[in-house]
Order: sequence, then C-alpha cells, then structure tokens
Amino acid sequence: MAATIHSPTLSSHVPHHTLSSLHPPMTLSKLRPLRHLSHHLRRRSLVVSAAAVRQDTTLWTPSPLLKISPAAESLFTITIDVSESPELAASYTKAGQYLQLRIQDPESKPSFLAIASPPSAAASQGVFEFLVKSVAGSTAELLCGLQKGDIVELSPAMGKGFDLEQISPPENYQTVLIFATGSGISPIRSLIEAGFSADKRSDVRLYYGARNLNWMAYQERFKDWESSGVDIVPVLSQPDDSWTGEQGYVQGAFARNKNIVNPQSTGVVLCGQKEMAEEVTSIVVGDGVSNEKILKNF
Repeated sequence: MAATIHSPTLSSHVPHHTLSSLHPPMTLSKLRPLRHLSHHLRRRSLVVSAAAVRQDTTLWTPSPLLKISPAAESLFTITIDVSESPELAASYTKAGQYLQLRIQDPESKPSFLAIASPPSAAASQGVFEFLVKSVAGSTAELLCGLQKGDIVELSPAMGKGFDLEQISPPENYQTVLIFATGSGISPIRSLIEAGFSADKRSDVRLYYGARNLNWMAYQERFKDWESSGVDIVPVLSQPDDSWTGEQGYVQGAFARNKNIVNPQSTGVVLCGQKEMAEEVTSIVVGDGVSNEKILKNF
C-alpha cells in the first residue's frame, strides 16, 4: 500500500497547509487503480513462476554427437549416443515418437524432432538418429553445424507414435497407403524399419515427395524397404529431363492411380506438409476409408 511521505527537510521550512497541497492524501478512487495494478502484477508473477516450474520439469539428458552427415539437399542425418542413458533410450518405444533437443547456446530454443531410427536401434546400438532440415536462423541450423563429440541435451521421447493397433491384424488391413514429403520421411523410416508386417499385406505403398532426387533422403535404404514389402513411389515436383517417374505432388500422383479395392481393409499413414495431408485425407475418406484408420504424424 502506498503512503504519503513527509520529508523532514520540507517540513522544517514549509507551512503545514503547503505540505498538504504538495502531498494530498490518497483517495479511494486513486487506490483502486493501484490495487488493480498490484493484483495484475501478482497474477503475472504467478504465471511467470508457473511457466518456470513447467520448464524445470523437463528432464534434460546431456548426450554426445556421434556423427553428422549430409542426407540430401539441406537435410542432415544426426546420430546421437544414448548408450550411457538407458532411461532415455527406454523412453522410445514406438515409431512416430519425438523429443525435444537443445544445444548449449543461450540464444537458441529447443527443437522438436521426430526420431528416425527404430526403437530397436536405441536398445541394441545405443543411438538415436534424426533427419534434420537446416533452416537459416533456426536451432536446426546450429545443430547441423556441430561436430562429433559436441554435447546436446535431449528430453525423453514423447507422443503416442503411430497407433498400429488401428490397422492390425495385417490380414484384416491388406492395403496400407503411406504418404511423406521432405523431412517427413523421418518417422516413416522408423515405422518401416521397426516393422508393421508389410510383407503380410497385399498392397503397401509409400508415396514419397521431394523437389528432385537431390532433395530425397534415404534412397540408399529403398531396396531394403522394398524387400520388407513396401512399394516405393517417388514423386518429384521439379525433376530433371531424365526423370520418367511420377511428377507433381504426392496427392496428385495418388489421385491418378489410387486403386483402393476395399476401403474397409485400408489404412493410411501421413507425415509431411499440411496441405498434402488434408488433400489425401479428403480423397481417401471420400472413397470410404474410415478416419480412425488414418494415422497422422506432424
């Protein structure tokens, strides 16, 4: 509560009535705004304190970088050693999960990154792998500029991942259509390499979109993915003259040859640009695929 302060120096030289005019007593109307301001400041302090508590609850685990290598144009594979952090490794249980990563730079903010390696890699090799797009001015750009041995901090894995129960057992969901664009292929790699019984289904297709082959990551894994039962359909929006495959956008390529034989036994997995996901969803729902069988990861 504010109070009128009488200065000893002034009171020895200035008449009492003059002091009253210099420091008029606080009125109720003047106190109300101060009370409101005080209440506002207390609320703001509580909000800031609560935010600090929420931030402090994140368990950050320091982990060294094992490798940073180019994966495609503006895309990098980041491999991080979690072998000394068994609880962190064990937090990753399902393809499609993600975590927060922060670097030792006070100006940068934590990044949310999908884990590209399957959960088995954390258990058997003690590593997490990420496919990171380097964007100017972002934490991702700083991350892609680090060196082997540099320390980053990771949160535990978060999210429910891909709910494969929605498209199981495989004999009941013979068609699985997968769509990914750009770095959205990251959790799709985890899904494929973790396994979802693709070889027990009759029609598993991955529509994978990129600007051109230079921008398409994981091409060296395509043969292994196909061996596991996934038919890969690369779709290039700006191919060179030698390209004879699908052109344009993945939703367009799919619309041209969707071939959904039985919508009730079809599942869909989406990861990438919002516009693509919305258009694909509209197409498959229009053909009778249940929304519950559309698994999304953004």
